[in-house]
Amino acid sequence: MYRYDEFDHAFVKGRVEQFRDQVERRLSGELAEDAFKPLRLMNGVYLQLHAYMLRVAIPYGTLNSKQMRMLAHIARKYDRGYGHFTTRQNIQYNWPRLADTPAILDELASVEMHALQTSGNCIRNVTADHFAGAAADEVADPRPYAEILRQWSSVHPEFSFLPRKFKIAVTGAERDRAAIQVHDIGLHLKKNDKGEIGFAVYVGGGQGRTPMIAKKIRDFLPEEDLLSYTTAIMRVYNLHGRRDNKYKARIKILVHETGAEELARQVEAEFVHLKNGELKLPDGDIAAITTYFAPPQLRDRPESWESLARWKKTDADFARWVDQNVQPHKHPDYGMVTVSLKPIGGIPGDASDEQMDVVADIAAEYAFDEIRISHEQNIILPHVALADLEPVYRALQGAGLATANAGLITDIIACPGLDYCALANARSIPVSQEISRRFGAAERQAEIGELKIKISGCINACGHHHVGHIGLLGVEKKGAELYQITLGGSGDENSSIGEIIGRGFEPEKVTDAVETIVDTYLGLRLSKEETFLEAYRRVGPQPFKDALYPATAEAA
Repeated sequence: MYRYDEFDHAFVKGRVEQFRDQVERRLSGELAEDAFKPLRLMNGVYLQLHAYMLRVAIPYGTLNSKQMRMLAHIARKYDRGYGHFTTRQNIQYNWPRLADTPAILDELASVEMHALQTSGNCIRNVTADHFAGAAADEVADPRPYAEILRQWSSVHPEFSFLPRKFKIAVTGAERDRAAIQVHDIGLHLKKNDKGEIGFAVYVGGGQGRTPMIAKKIRDFLPEEDLLSYTTAIMRVYNLHGRRDNKYKARIKILVHETGAEELARQVEAEFVHLKNGELKLPDGDIAAITTYFAPPQLRDRPESWESLARWKKTDADFARWVDQNVQPHKHPDYGMVTVSLKPIGGIPGDASDEQMDVVADIAAEYAFDEIRISHEQNIILPHVALADLEPVYRALQGAGLATANAGLITDIIACPGLDYCALANARSIPVSQEISRRFGAAERQAEIGELKIKISGCINACGHHHVGHIGLLGVEKKGAELYQITLGGSGDENSSIGEIIGRGFEPEKVTDAVETIVDTYLGLRLSKEETFLEAYRRVGPQPFKDALYPATAEAA
């Protein structure tokens, strides 16, 4: 993984000291909150319902055991003993004291971490496939390119005050695990007929109050032109993006109103002036960054298969965990382990300080000191020998981290909602907990199969409800919480925005509604192999509407 150079160290340290002075002036009354707000947001500090919140960047979701231990230490010393991993592959602390935030940032800097550009109208944390560098279906590791984009975009003088926040995602496999088509810019690494590396470029995706799927504006961009072409996109957006209405300020609105073809023409016209300039990436620079992400030296472990088969035969819970939470690795004797942060009845994405320390210990001993955070709010150990899965499982089990539900109905994405967020209209956490308990039985989850539920507490869609197979949006109606249901969304390579299925449900009725949807699916699927999303795309919304609103169906 990337290591700070002298400039990085000096820059981050300087920003910490600058913010320390700003906090002291705020606490003394010299700075009013209105003047302090843009300064704290530049350093990842929000003011939520009950307290300040600090959002820490985990660039492209990659960290090591030392950094994970620091995150645990901060949770223990400065918060209430836990952190919340987000859909941006970051971590949030919900209860830090404002006076402590400079000290937190100083401790983060000691392990090459920071909170820069985790807020504000700038280019946010660049995200990537959480299986990057390990996945069997990968064309190339997307993280070196995400790091190049991170270095280029950090405090970029031209793009630090954009019309609105800006999000970039990169994937290196045909199976999109980074949801690139619902980002402002999505980059799909691929090879052309000559075997050269490049990118398919998508622009204008996003969720929120106006969800849109990105448009492909370039089928193949040579890797050397990554920064030049991205700069061209940013310049067109910076020039024409709306600043008079924050609800229409994202690039997706510009793409929609201008048209993808016309926007691509403008980008190409700007690119002509940039493509052979100083932003062109030399092969040597790409190679230098790529060396930071060299895969570990994985030795053959042929004993893995016999050991794994024996353990699975003697322990049904272990076998279920392996089948559900371990994915194939590039090396046949290894696997990619998903550490679920979705215990049955728990809070999605939360991890205690003790759990973070356990993950750090496991990563150091069994996973070549590599850890990833997924946009689905789980932790990944990308390189684990099959022969080591049993002791890894036992260690996770002891920490309450061995829930075998990756990709199943209880692997729910949820934002903090009205329990924490000042923008929310409804609670996300209690709804996710109730659904998790209702469907928690292992046999029930296995019967249902792959099904992604995503919950947002407001239209800002931090819980990605628009691309949930079942999406739940919390709204406020006449002072009461209500949950609108969407069906058929997806954030993969075949992205789609879920369809609103009908009127909303009260909190006490929403889990029953979800069960009705699930039972309807089970009754109409052609085989156990047909997933919920496949079945929904085959039959459409009407059978689900009829089941959810029988009185309406009878009247029709």
